[in-house]
Amino acid sequence: MRTNEEVVREAYRLAEGSVLDGDGFRALFTEDGAFNDMPNSMSFRGDEIPQALLGFASAFPDVHRELLAVHAIGAVVAVELRIQGTHLGGFPTPVGEIPPTGNRIDVPTADFWHLRDGKIERFDCYNAANVLLAQIGVKPDFDSAIEAAKTAAAGA
Repeated sequence: MRTNEEVVREAYRLAEGSVLDGDGFRALFTEDGAFNDMPNSMSFRGDEIPQALLGFASAFPDVHRELLAVHAIGAVVAVELRIQGTHLGGFPTPVGEIPPTGNRIDVPTADFWHLRDGKIERFDCYNAANVLLAQIGVKPDFDSAIEAAKTAAAGA
């Protein structure tokens, strides 16, 4: 039986743009396992899990995860990493798709993997989504945020 760290390292290998094996990645999870994209409040469960990989790889087909530190502590594996790639595909947002820019991303991330009996029960990914967006050219719209706050305050 593989160690928890070995299972997690295999998950990263299968998620690489050069490998991208969604079914193999899914097979590492428990039947009711979950992949939680924390900054975007998105959760993928069971057979939805490969969608998380494929969706990201459609925007960044050369995605690579540079593992900086891996700490296995009982049933939890904590990983500090950088998600890297080139924005070569459309990036979906709630109001439409951001067309490819060709920009490189290098996003600081912390991942927490919770395992049970050699399988991933829960994967919580905390990536710096604001850094990713800035790197593909998305600037915050502070003017709209200020106007919305003023409108909300006036209505209170």
